[in-house]
Amino acid sequence: MFDVKDKTIVITGAGGVLCGTMAKHLAKAGAKIAVLDLNEEAAKKVVDEIKADGGTSLAVKCNVLEKETLEAAKEKINSEFGRIDILINGAGGNNKRATTSDELEFFDMPADAIRSVFDLNFLGTLLPTQVFAKDMTQSGEGVILNVSSMNAFRPLTKIPAYSAAKAAISNFTQWLAVHMCRNYSKNIRVNAIAPGFFITDQNRFLLTDEKTGEPTDRGKTIINHIPMDRYGEADELCGTVLWLLSDAAKYVTGVVVPIDGGFSAFSGV
Repeated sequence: MFDVKDKTIVITGAGGVLCGTMAKHLAKAGAKIAVLDLNEEAAKKVVDEIKADGGTSLAVKCNVLEKETLEAAKEKINSEFGRIDILINGAGGNNKRATTSDELEFFDMPADAIRSVFDLNFLGTLLPTQVFAKDMTQSGEGVILNVSSMNAFRPLTKIPAYSAAKAAISNFTQWLAVHMCRNYSKNIRVNAIAPGFFITDQNRFLLTDEKTGEPTDRGKTIINHIPMDRYGEADELCGTVLWLLSDAAKYVTGVVVPIDGGFSAFSGV
């Protein structure tokens, strides 16, 4: 039921902590992994680890906001691995200049910073889907997994652009699930995961002191609102991901699954 052996899986943003961990886990399960990232060195590092562990993988430099590079990436992947079976839209992130602080009020947040966050997260999910999901519409089967966030369910203070962009991804996930079923094939599924709090390069400056490494006041508040009383570990995403990508979730489409240590269930009281 949980078999992904020999499936060709494209993962955007796979040079990062969370998606890089997913890539390595899925490679161990026997899938062929295309590691896409704007940072080519980061992508190659993940691929080297996969190959050293006996897996099959390919590093592809790619900008999820430039359709030409996506098309070139698809051509390379098709040539190396054949038809694309699964797409994980993992590229995303926040911008310090789109985050309110003592130095930057909401009213002074620059439009270009807000736009960059929305583009990276939402367009960075939509455009790769337009390119890589074409293989699925031709074969009549496939899986698309988007990466939303708990911010889509419960917007957090300080990060209005990121919360809104992730909410857009959740909505797009539901829309696309229906669109694929009604217009192409009942065997193309679209879902999303909504990670809670995992330390990444994008949020480290908000959750830990850059000088001491200790939790910031914000970081302490977050921990106090997680019933499991800790941040998530990257590999704790992988079980849910494998379920959603495999036939174990054959009748699951259009859902956004929280992976948050109970954060969404806790009112704070």
